[in-house]
Amino acid sequence: MVAHRQSEYPDMQSVIAPAQYALTPADLEVVLALVRGGTLAAAGDRLGVNASTVFRSLQRIERGLGAPLFARSRSGYTPTEMAMLLAEQAEQIEAALESSRSVVRQQPGAVSGTVRITTTDTILHGLVAPALASLREQHPLLGFELHTGNELASLTRRDADIAVRATKRPPAHLVGRKLGPIRAALFASASSGLRSMADVDAGSVAWIAPDDALPEHPSVLWRRKAFPRVVPQYRVSSILSVAQLVELGLGVGVVPLFLAQQMPGLVQVGETLEEGQTELWLLTHPQSRHLRRVSTVYAHLGEHMRLE
Repeated sequence: MVAHRQSEYPDMQSVIAPAQYALTPADLEVVLALVRGGTLAAAGDRLGVNASTVFRSLQRIERGLGAPLFARSRSGYTPTEMAMLLAEQAEQIEAALESSRSVVRQQPGAVSGTVRITTTDTILHGLVAPALASLREQHPLLGFELHTGNELASLTRRDADIAVRATKRPPAHLVGRKLGPIRAALFASASSGLRSMADVDAGSVAWIAPDDALPEHPSVLWRRKAFPRVVPQYRVSSILSVAQLVELGLGVGVVPLFLAQQMPGLVQVGETLEEGQTELWLLTHPQSRHLRRVSTVYAHLGEHMRLE
């Protein structure tokens, strides 16, 4: 009689299992590591275990919940909606624990810990690094991990605490503030003899420009419109590289004014380019902004990064 009832309700176990399984903080840590890492190996690195251990832990959790948390593919593990919800809860626990540890180990008024900042190399060298120099004097216990790249993935996955970006459309899921316009102009080497846009039009001047890593950069869009026949002789992966090659005398290129002001070997050619303007944004994740170390660095950058 019992066997007949079990076969009559084949889905009963999957209904009962989630109610009986009690998630632990360690389970949430596994889910969060895999959401952030995307692969078993990356999650294992975050947890300090090997990939097979992560795999067995995930199997146990999914079996207990009676539902899959990730879609498997050759490229890695894609979280389901349930996994993302669990990861959000895990992040709240992580933030609370980190705040508690900070309270225990620091003296009143002291700020300590590591703050991870993601930006581009141009903004890092021209704005972020100079601002951080004075912050270290105020809070010597702070440490920094500085990541440079053209994407926001690291902040989205919480691999970074703060992002400093040049954009007109910051991601809606992040919180932040606009620090002001990033203005740019065409620059040449001070030794080139070029002083006006007419000089550029009249001569056979080499151009230095971003490569396909920045296809929609304002400087690229302006050049294609103003000089449609120009084929850049040098193509580089960052605006900082554009400025450095221009200063070396290899050609002309569009450079942000805040960066050019720090490079005496550059001379501006023509007026500031209205179409080459974008905006500087200071961004963070909603769950990170309440951490003391993050809010301290965030406020300092907002006050000390200077565009003019």
